[in-house]
Amino acid sequence: MDPNVTRVGDDAITYSRKPGIMRLCMIGSFVFHVFALITINRAFPIHWIIEPLRIYQVELIRPPVKDMELDKDAQGLTRLNEDNSKSTPQGEDTISLDTTDKKYVSYAKIIKQALMAQWNYPEAARDNLMEGRTLLLFTLSREGALQDLRLISSSGYMILDSEAMRAVRAAAPFPAFPGSVTVARLHIKANFDYKLTGTGPS
Repeated sequence: MDPNVTRVGDDAITYSRKPGIMRLCMIGSFVFHVFALITINRAFPIHWIIEPLRIYQVELIRPPVKDMELDKDAQGLTRLNEDNSKSTPQGEDTISLDTTDKKYVSYAKIIKQALMAQWNYPEAARDNLMEGRTLLLFTLSREGALQDLRLISSSGYMILDSEAMRAVRAAAPFPAFPGSVTVARLHIKANFDYKLTGTGPS
């Protein structure tokens, strides 16, 4: 049998093996596929080359922990000092015990009551019919501490003046300033009237 003929039933089919045709078909197929790939790549780009991953090294520069803590403490102290400077009362004021200023009326009444509890008319002065008015000026801190005490006007009798000053010292310390009193120091004028009828500080 001819090796180039294949029989099916009574019919004979002949074909020829030509290597040139096969090679031509393969080249054509290769060119077609390359052309098709180029066309598809233009329409839908394909990254054939995968770039290697880039590795970056980042260094964080910060001050030492101790310095950070010191800075934090310094900032905290600064804020605390600012807050204290805002909240700390400043200045001073002068009032009398019979003031009508609404900021001081209630506190002046407390001071007067404290003085009345300590002040006495010296018995020797009563016996000798000594009368007069002693004017004192004393200074209180916000906590009510006695900071200064001065004789502004004498009654004319040392015994009367001394008793008035003793009463102020004995009554101290006084109550702390209420919220209505916003100054750091308060100067208070107090008149001590020594009369054999109707006496008292004012």
